[in-house]
Amino acid sequence: MKHLAAYLLLGLGGNTSPSADDIKGVLSSVGIDADDERLEKLISELDGKDIQELIAEGSTKLASVPSGGGGGGAAAPAAAAGGGAAAGEEKAPEKEPEKEEESDEDMGFGLFD
Repeated sequence: MKHLAAYLLLGLGGNTSPSADDIKGVLSSVGIDADDERLEKLISELDGKDIQELIAEGSTKLASVPSGGGGGGAAAPAAAAGGGAAAGEEKAPEKEPEKEEESDEDMGFGLFD
């Protein structure tokens, strides 16, 4: 995946046909060692193909894959109260305002320091 990401970054930068050395350069710039076997396989599979066409083709294939999230069943209706008078007699206990605890907001350091 890292090899493909480097290939795509080079493509976005204008290099329409990145070489193995180009990809190794991108990966080494961020401290990643390239796997020569996977890199050669990637380049051989993508050689002479337009990346934009491959992405478009892949997108149409992904559109046909079920993505789950069928929604499931609807929530069950709430149970009816036993009687109108009984429900009215019960009072919810009043909530006491919560006391705010003192704390160090930044604990001695900032997020972006």
